[in-house]
Amino acid sequence: MPWPRYLLYFIVIAFITWALTQMEIASPGSLKLHVLLSESDHFGTSEFSPVEIIQAIILATCGVIMGWVARYCPSQRPVAIPFTGMALAFLVRELDYYLDRYIVDSLWQVIIVIVGALVIVYTVRNRKRLQIALARLWPSPGLTLLFAGAVILFAFVRFVGHEPLWTSILDEDYRRVIKLAVEEFIELMGYFLWMTGTIEYAFQARAIAMAEPQPAARRRRVKRRHDAEGRF
Repeated sequence: MPWPRYLLYFIVIAFITWALTQMEIASPGSLKLHVLLSESDHFGTSEFSPVEIIQAIILATCGVIMGWVARYCPSQRPVAIPFTGMALAFLVRELDYYLDRYIVDSLWQVIIVIVGALVIVYTVRNRKRLQIALARLWPSPGLTLLFAGAVILFAFVRFVGHEPLWTSILDEDYRRVIKLAVEEFIELMGYFLWMTGTIEYAFQARAIAMAEPQPAARRRRVKRRHDAEGRF
């Protein structure tokens, strides 16, 4: 039954959100959503914020889970590999500040272009297998949650986090940290949906893999291993 998992998702998401809000209330500025690195820095950065660190951890977790699906659920590999590439690209995008500052400027853009190109080429070359994999999977609660997270990340947050909107709403009271706080917490919500959808997709992909008939060679290996264990 999936209900205990959904209850666990609710508890984990609620606890993390509560902890972040209480951290800021107890110690104003502890979320580091607007850090000025120098006196001449007027824009500041939120890259050191615990919110963005959690986002990066979620993306890394999603990438690892999708990589596991690609390795151990062959029929879902055409779906899992593109999602793994997307998680990697988003993770690189979240780490762009550190890559630019501590390694090479604009390195994150090069990595994203390479990863994106590989994902596109793989998807085009395996489009028929992708259609078959989606047909076996649909309807899918996991993909539905992934789609909901994508809507928030690609559309909703881009419009709601648009700076001219907040300068219009707040007028003379505008402060960039307000816009950043709203934007980052909405993004965190989208990433929570992605993580939940990824986990649910992995459970469904595993169930499909276990229900599929095993190749003859694999059945023989399992039988030989079972017979060898039965001798002792």
